[in-house]
Amino acid sequence: MKANERMKIQRQHMPARDANERAQGFQEVNLGMVEQFAVVEAQRCLDCKDPKCINGCPVAIRIPRFVMALSEGNLRGAADILLEDNALPGVSGRVCPQEKQCECLCIRGKKGDPVAIGYLERFVADWARDHRNGDAALPSKTGFKVAVVGSGPAGLTAAGEMARRGHEVTVFEALHEPGGVLVYGIPEFRLPKEIVRQEVDQLRKLGVKIECNVVIGRTYTIDDLMKEEGFHAVFIANGAGLPMFLGIPGENLKGVYSANEFLTRVNLMKAYQPLSETPVLRPRKAVVIGGGNTAMDGVRTSRRLGADPATLVYRRSRSEMPARVEEVIHAEEEGIVFQFLTNPLEILGTDKGWVRALKCQKMGLGEPDKSGRPRPVPIPGSEFEVECDVVIEAIGTRANPLLTATTPDLKVNEKGYIQIDANGMTSKPGVFAGGDIVRGAATVILAMGDGKRAAAAMDNYLKSLAAQAAPSA
Repeated sequence: MKANERMKIQRQHMPARDANERAQGFQEVNLGMVEQFAVVEAQRCLDCKDPKCINGCPVAIRIPRFVMALSEGNLRGAADILLEDNALPGVSGRVCPQEKQCECLCIRGKKGDPVAIGYLERFVADWARDHRNGDAALPSKTGFKVAVVGSGPAGLTAAGEMARRGHEVTVFEALHEPGGVLVYGIPEFRLPKEIVRQEVDQLRKLGVKIECNVVIGRTYTIDDLMKEEGFHAVFIANGAGLPMFLGIPGENLKGVYSANEFLTRVNLMKAYQPLSETPVLRPRKAVVIGGGNTAMDGVRTSRRLGADPATLVYRRSRSEMPARVEEVIHAEEEGIVFQFLTNPLEILGTDKGWVRALKCQKMGLGEPDKSGRPRPVPIPGSEFEVECDVVIEAIGTRANPLLTATTPDLKVNEKGYIQIDANGMTSKPGVFAGGDIVRGAATVILAMGDGKRAAAAMDNYLKSLAAQAAPSA
């Protein structure tokens, strides 16, 4: 097909579950593309000589190659390319902010809509799970043992990459189920947990061992792993799961949650089920504070638990929100109330210690701050109350010092994040790190990119150990 013919094809849309229906339950919102429309969408790709889209992908997927294979109806070929580049394509195809990365660099986007790379990634990943049978060929073993701390996106990606290189990999997960933020942080309606389990199972087929209920920093220290357990290299990817709070009055009231606790209870502990052993308050009226993807997850989850209204309070305007545009649109369709340019001042309670309202103040926008966004400026005399019985704070997380406190020779910065060199190695030889514990709370795909780059560096490090141990000629 010639380029001018490809330019005439309109972008195909992702079908979604009815908004009224999905706001009542936790079934996945996006329904996925059928093969016919996925192939048509793939045919919009111009197969550029200098594909900018790859530069926007943190895991360096060979996007034009898998898309062009799909455009020719070669689904197996597309799957082979995608799975060689990405250990978790079903995950990233659902939660990666492609509109800010690969798609925003797509040349098609200069004259219309970019190619729907994210939709195509999801389609190929889902097709592969159903049709790509047979275990992957395992490489010959190198004799090296690698420990991965944390089974979130960075850890799972690094584990898969190292297993493909022939190393013996063991992942240590603190919780009772692998997946990290993929299972405790992202709701079922955005990322079905069965997708995560299936992709974890594919890693197990590569030989990756996963040990749950192991807290590094308590069960073992990093030194224990390297000296007592015989690991030759360690990759730390335990995330940044310590919640942050605003420090406003009333945060000790009953009905106040961090987004971490609220979402973990609902997602991992299945608190949305009526007979859950770890229930969560079902709000009549909920307010979520924040403007990122976690805040969006919290407010949309509140809506599904019965909150009416479920309100999101954000101190800047809609255009400054870091949340994905698609998630904001879905939230609006589901009846979420947005209070933009609004800053929380105090959580108000009843005489029995329960939340009754959130006291707020309207804001204006001033000069840009260090983030590059307009600084919120309080408007005097604009205070008001938002009635609610549950308040969820989703203003970010920070590094948990549990692991680093037991490894004094592991250098951290003033915020407690682990410091690494250009190769991803920490101050401790043979110990690498990546994901949120290095960069702070960020996206799933950035963590995956860290895991992939660290795996390549760890492999080179282990090869250097082998070369040192080899007898001289």
